[in-house]
Amino acid sequence: MAETKPVVLVIEDEPQMRRFLHAALDSHDYRPVEATTAKEGVAQATGRNPDVILLDLGLPDGDGIDLTRRIREWSATPIIVISARGKEQDKIAALDAGADDYLTKPFDVGELMARLRVALRHAARGDSPQEPVFEVGELRVDQMRRQVFVGDKEVHLTPTEYKLLTLMIRHAGKVLTHRQLLKEVWGPNAVEHAHYVRVYMTQLRRKLEADATRPKYLLTEPGVGYRLRPE
Repeated sequence: MAETKPVVLVIEDEPQMRRFLHAALDSHDYRPVEATTAKEGVAQATGRNPDVILLDLGLPDGDGIDLTRRIREWSATPIIVISARGKEQDKIAALDAGADDYLTKPFDVGELMARLRVALRHAARGDSPQEPVFEVGELRVDQMRRQVFVGDKEVHLTPTEYKLLTLMIRHAGKVLTHRQLLKEVWGPNAVEHAHYVRVYMTQLRRKLEADATRPKYLLTEPGVGYRLRPE
């Protein structure tokens, strides 16, 4: 049975945190594999082909953000950063380097397991065609017909609003930074114009959310970017 469990590579040098993660993963039917340095992490990532990587930023032989960039050169494996660095610039740097998510220590087991489930679902979608209809709550997006509904009511979006929404759908559950959104929707020349994202996200929320000031679907990661609720 162990072979069917998702393999989670834990790259973490702190023994107490490694024990906590090992116990949590093992009790939730994951197979943890451990590394304590960046060098060992690369070796385990290439040799074990993990399903998800949990990565601490403060490693004794290198920075986790640099390690994320190195792994991203050859692997699309989901990377969830787990770090005591809670500053917005650290989160943005990790996500822009290619991390899929970011958890600030301390965190509870339930939150970690939820993020792991999202990462695995996102990885599975990457290997198969995108589902033509995305649904969450009252929101339904038929990507074949380019139609958006809230409940039974069709909502008309501008081309840019629709492009932004479908990008969020492709990465549902993943934090997308302002820079990532600007580059994908408006192009690389727009990466310094963060207000574009704020303006269009406000417009989308007014059209899709019951209360635009308390969104249920298009969630803000303060100072970092946005996340589309996956379920």
